This record gives sequence, structure tokens and C-alpha cells, in this order.
Amino acid sequence: MNKIANITRTLAILKRHNFSFKKKFGQNFLVDHNTLESIVTLSGITDKTLVLEIGPGIGALTQYIAEKAKKVIAFEIDKSLEPLLSETLEGFDNVEVIFEDFLNADFESVIAKEEYEDIYVVANLPYYITTPIITRIIESNVKFNSMVMMMQKEVAQRFSANKSTKDFNSLSVFIQYHTDAKIILNVSKNVFIPKPNVDSAVIKLTRLEEPRVKVENQSEFFKFVRECFKMKRKTLRNNLKTFDIEVMEKVFNKLDISLTRRAESLTLEEFAAIHNEYQEMKQNS
Repeated sequence: MNKIANITRTLAILKRHNFSFKKKFGQNFLVDHNTLESIVTLSGITDKTLVLEIGPGIGALTQYIAEKAKKVIAFEIDKSLEPLLSETLEGFDNVEVIFEDFLNADFESVIAKEEYEDIYVVANLPYYITTPIITRIIESNVKFNSMVMMMQKEVAQRFSANKSTKDFNSLSVFIQYHTDAKIILNVSKNVFIPKPNVDSAVIKLTRLEEPRVKVENQSEFFKFVRECFKMKRKTLRNNLKTFDIEVMEKVFNKLDISLTRRAESLTLEEFAAIHNEYQEMKQNS
């Protein structure tokens, strides 16, 4: 059976099971042959790759991944999809579907049992939990080579945004601290069922061997970054009032950075320098 026939078969199964889409799970299933093929091709997976998929839905993307990968482990929160996935994934002996909420699942233990040369995340993520899912993956102990994920276009633009642009925020800093982020495909809302209200984009996050900058304490660093962006149109002086402002003024003077700047104007290196210098001055005071 060719790939286009697979999509036709998937849609027929959806209709035959009289499946009801659940808004609470953000279910918008991608069914366009060209888009599915492009995602898998651009991901660069091979027959030595273990792929983690979150939210396989009716298995349309899963089928394409399974044709290329060594194995696919998919987490699906909606157990009512089990009979549909049994049909759409029939014949793929390299796919394991785990019916659990990925955010609560011990996926690290599941992956630890597998043998592979490289490991990728390839997924069409539910819009409403995109950021928590990606944060959990990045902060896990699993050293993913890259993540190729479909998401709301606006979110993808924030992930990959450059400084001094309207999309640049604390999430941009977090993503770019850990990965190289690049939008690789724009996707129309017309290739989903049901059709969402917004367009999508596929972003590739390639894990860096080491964080892009060195910071003394990661959790404190990202807390500091979030405070910098607390009120985006305000200056750094206004946003950093929870910090020791006298010490902060010394830090900014030493680094020759103005407190009248806005957070979106800072580079990742500047965020790190300010944080590290502040931590050092506080310890020595």
C-alpha cells in the first residue's frame, strides 16, 4: 500500500469508528501526504534512529516515521484512539504506543531500555501544551539529537526569534540556551482535520553539546530572565525591582549596559553576563 493510500485508509478508519474529536486534547490531525513526507524527510531520521512521538493521534505521521526509523515510541493521552491506531499501524512491528499523558509518564525509563545510535523527537504537538512538553524534554536526562515538531506558527516564531524583534521573549532565551532553533517548514491550517484557527510551522531544535553560554545556576538564571521580560514594554530597571537594585546598578555599570534598555534588546551573552556578575557581587557583599 502506498503512502497516499495509507492516508485514505486512515480517514476511512476515522469515519468508520465514528471518532469524536476532543477539544480538551487539542486534537487537530494532520492528513496531507506532502506535508507528512516533508516532515520526515527534513527530520533526517535513519534506520538507526529511535523516534519519540508525542500525540500520534490517528497515526498518520507515525506511519511515515516508522517507514524510516529503527523504532517509534509514541505517547498518546486519548485511550479511545487505541482501536484506530491498531488499524492504522497494523503491519508496523517497530511501533510501540503507550497510552499515557506524556507530561506524567516516565519516558526516560522507557527509552533507557532501547538500543539506538541517535534519538529524535518528531511530533505534531497539541497547541495548548507545546511549551510544557518541550521544556520537559529539554530538561530530561535523555540526550536527544534533535526535535522536529509541528506547532502553532506564532510559538515557533518565538522559539527561533532574534533579539530586538517583537517575538523575542524569555522562552526564546530558554530554547536558544539549549538548542539551535530553526523553522524548516510553514504549514497551512487547511491540511488538518478539523481545521484549526491558526497556521502552523515545523521547527527543528538541534541540541547543543553544551549550553550556548555558561551560567552559575540555571534555575536562578531563567528566573532572572523571566523577571527581565515581566513587563515587556518596561525597562530593565522597572522589571528588576525584586532584585537588589544597588547591586544591580553596579553590575550594569561594570558591564557598560544601560538599565534603561528593554529585555528584548539583550543578547543571550548579555543576559548571562549580568546574571553571573550579580551572583558574584551578592556572594561577595
